[in-house]
Amino acid sequence: MESQHLRYQLKAGHYYLYDLRDQPSSVTGERRFRLKTCLVAIAFDQDTGQIHQHGQPARIHSWALGTRRRLRAAGDWDSADRLVVVSGPLPEDEINKCLRIRGYCCRMLARLASLPHGKLQARATPDQRRAA
Repeated sequence: MESQHLRYQLKAGHYYLYDLRDQPSSVTGERRFRLKTCLVAIAFDQDTGQIHQHGQPARIHSWALGTRRRLRAAGDWDSADRLVVVSGPLPEDEINKCLRIRGYCCRMLARLASLPHGKLQARATPDQRRAA
């Protein structure tokens, strides 16, 4: 699945992953979601920002652990050390920028400590967001 066609949307405290290539339902007008999760994790290369995996944190952390182990066993310690996993209630727009913009994950990682809590940001009204 190509990342550029994927978008996360936060609804009722859950992140829904949609593929924008899917046609909306003629009955509901909404696309079918590919994934529903409480938190999101993104695994990427710390130097290039290339996304390797994204989705449910347990699956992504498990994938990263196995990938690091295989890379180290093959002698590629540098690649194993560059593999970063960021997870939690990330802001919806930041997650989608990571999927849409090549290398954006590096910028997000640098600002991670100052990013707002993703689910609290979504609940704020537009007036509250402007005041913040």
